[in-house]
Amino acid sequence: MSERKVLNKYFPPDFDPSLIPRRKQPKNSQQVVRLMAPFSMRCNTCGEYVYKGKKFNARKETVEGEDYYGIKIFRFYIKCTLCSAEITFKTDPKNTDYAAEHGASRNFEPWRDEKEVEEVDRLARLEEEENNPMKALENRTVDSKREMDILDALQDIRARNARNERVGQSVDLVVTLGAEEIETEEDRERKRLEEEDEKLVREVFSKVTMPAPLGGSPDSETSDEPAKMVTVKRKADDVEPDLHSLLSENTRSLLNSKSSGVQLAKKPRADLKNKLGIKIAKKGKATA
Repeated sequence: MSERKVLNKYFPPDFDPSLIPRRKQPKNSQQVVRLMAPFSMRCNTCGEYVYKGKKFNARKETVEGEDYYGIKIFRFYIKCTLCSAEITFKTDPKNTDYAAEHGASRNFEPWRDEKEVEEVDRLARLEEEENNPMKALENRTVDSKREMDILDALQDIRARNARNERVGQSVDLVVTLGAEEIETEEDRERKRLEEEDEKLVREVFSKVTMPAPLGGSPDSETSDEPAKMVTVKRKADDVEPDLHSLLSENTRSLLNSKSSGVQLAKKPRADLKNKLGIKIAKKGKATA
């Protein structure tokens, strides 16, 4: 035998779902739903009380021609637990509740009591004003005073809102100005620090002019060349070092010898003629 509860079922290759006949149901068909009684009620046939929360297998349908601002209204059919008389009630979107319709009466309806109390008070006031003109004048005075109090409270609320809006704008303005002032102070401080750094760099580092090279030929045009600038770092005690102290020993000795007037030894020029094997004939032999 095959299993009773299976997940997959066999469909033959020639299965065509379009050939399956479909049931034609009426437009507003009733559905069987399981619900609990939304309020306590009393059956009008036998007087049996049905308490709130009792479960029923009810029939549900949509009320034709009735709605509340586009919200559908549903009707439910149940049976009395004692005499099996039919009881109907429907939804009430206006009061967010349910309303008993047929077969039973609701034990308590809070909005109905409020309406009855308001109606009784209004009728009593009208009757009292008809018999007593002074009472009518007093009621009108109380009503006008109440309206003035409401208008004053409304004006206070508007003034408070406007004041809060102004305070909020002023707070935003103060915050903005404070931020700009902070940014200005930061820029000022940063500029001051940069100036101090540049001053310190100028104090530590200085540029001096290097003397002309000493090993060059005397007929070379060294005087036309621009002076060479060299960056020299000073000592930490802020004392500028002497230029001679920065030069090497050989350079200092050459500078000292030049300043004392000693001629530098010139290298003899090499005789290129002998090296190349060129002999120059004398003039006397040539004429003979």
